[in-house]
Amino acid sequence: MSSGKDKKKGGIIGKSFQKMRRRLTVTGAGEGIDGISASGSTGNLEKIGQEAGINCAVTEYYGVSKKGHAPYNPRKKNQDAIIMLEEPKTNSLVLCTLDGHGEQGDHVAQWFREKLPKNMFGHPLWATNLQVAVTEAIAKVEKELLKFYKIDTEFSGTTLSMAIIRDNHLTGVNIGDSRVILARDDPATPTPAENAVDNEATGLAAVEITLDHKPDTPEEKARIIAAGGRVFAVQYDDGIDGPPRVWLGHTDIPGLAMARSLGDVVAHSAGVISDPDFTEFDLDPKTDKFLVVATDGLWEFITNEETVKMVESNRTPAEAVDVLVTEAGTRWMQEEQVIDDTSIIVANLFGYKAS
Repeated sequence: MSSGKDKKKGGIIGKSFQKMRRRLTVTGAGEGIDGISASGSTGNLEKIGQEAGINCAVTEYYGVSKKGHAPYNPRKKNQDAIIMLEEPKTNSLVLCTLDGHGEQGDHVAQWFREKLPKNMFGHPLWATNLQVAVTEAIAKVEKELLKFYKIDTEFSGTTLSMAIIRDNHLTGVNIGDSRVILARDDPATPTPAENAVDNEATGLAAVEITLDHKPDTPEEKARIIAAGGRVFAVQYDDGIDGPPRVWLGHTDIPGLAMARSLGDVVAHSAGVISDPDFTEFDLDPKTDKFLVVATDGLWEFITNEETVKMVESNRTPAEAVDVLVTEAGTRWMQEEQVIDDTSIIVANLFGYKAS
C-alpha cells in the first residue's frame, strides 16, 4: 500500500513528460492524456463578448477560451469550454467555465456546454427554485453522458464553475477547482502608494464566491477516505510536489487533482462526487464592480487579488481578459514549461467603467 510519503517513480506519473505537467490532472495512461486531435489542433481560441441584452446587474461581459501548450503533445486540443447565455424570460444571465481533463475531457466539457443550458432553462423550477433546477439539470446531463458509449468517461471529466445573475441576485455554482470571484469596493483596503496616482485609492477587494473542491480540504478528504480512496501529492526527484490528488485504495490511479468533478467514473469510485455547491446573495450597486469566472489555468499562478488589480487596470472586459490570459500563460511557462488551457470571463456590474 502506497502512502503520501512514497516517491512515485513508476507508472505514468514517473515518465519524463509527467514532471512537465505536475500541476495538471493525471488521468489515464494513454499518450492522449491532454486530448489529441486526429487532424491537428481544434478549438484553439474562442472569444465571446457583448453588452448585456437583458436588464440585470451585468452590463457588459467578455470571455475567452484559449488552448494551452504542451511540448509532449503537439496535437493537443483545447479541453476547456465556456457558456455565456442570456435567458430573457427570467431576466437571467449564465456565465460558466468548464475545464475538461483526460483523453476525452474536451468531449465531456462540450457535452455540458451543449446540453446543460437547455436542461436548466427547461426545468419546471428554473424560475422559482434555482438551486433545485440547476442541481437536477446537472445530474440529468451527467447521467446521459455516462450512458453515451461514444465518450469514455472512465478517466475523463470536467469541472464546472458558474455565475447566474438574475436581476441583481447572484448564484454561484461550483464543482471542482475552477472559480468565481467578485470585486467589491472596500474602503478598508488601502491602495499601495506606488499605484495611488493610477488607481486613486479605489480599494477593490477580491471576494471568493465559490470554494475550490481540493482533495485535501478536510471535509472532502474525509469523504474520499471513507469511500476507500487515498489523498496525497506526487513527490518528484527534485523535491517539488504536485497538488494533492485522489487515488484508488489499491493502485495509483487516477490522480485526480480535485475532489468533485463531472464524469470521471473511476475517481467517483474513490469518493469523488459531482454535487454542486451554491452561494447566493444580492449584488450591491454601491459596492460591487465586476465578476471573474475562470478555470484554474488562471488561478494556478495568479491570486484573486492580482486578478482584481489587473481587471481594474483595464477599461473594458475584453482588454482585461486578454491581459489575464497573457499573464497566466507567461507564469505557466516560467513555472512548468507547459500552459494549461485557460478560460476567463469578466463581467462588469452596474455600469462599472461604462463610457
